Amino acid sequence: MKEFMLLFRQPSYDYSQTSPAEMQDLYRKWQDWVGGIASQGKLVQTGIRLAEEGKVLRAGGVVTDGPFVEIRERLGSFLVIKADDLDAATAMANGCPALDAGGSVEIRPVFQ
Repeated sequence: MKEFMLLFRQPSYDYSQTSPAEMQDLYRKWQDWVGGIASQGKLVQTGIRLAEEGKVLRAGGVVTDGPFVEIRERLGSFLVIKADDLDAATAMANGCPALDAGGSVEIRPVFQ
């Protein structure tokens, strides 16, 4: 089996307006989805949720605030999974809670 990284992008969103019950439901959806992958023995590495703030360093020492200045989506997290091929990894990405919120999942083979 090969390894694939699933990169989760979501529209910028202010979660401070989300109720505790809505946040709990969102966490449950993510836990259920990731748990389904893990129960198949195909979860290699869980992602680390990224904070919204940051800096971007470009050639020539140019530093800009925030990694999301030029885009409307933000990279929120990632997973590394095992699958037979890119099509199988894409099928596993289906059902990701990010998709329900207008986000996307980028599926990339891990270079071996």
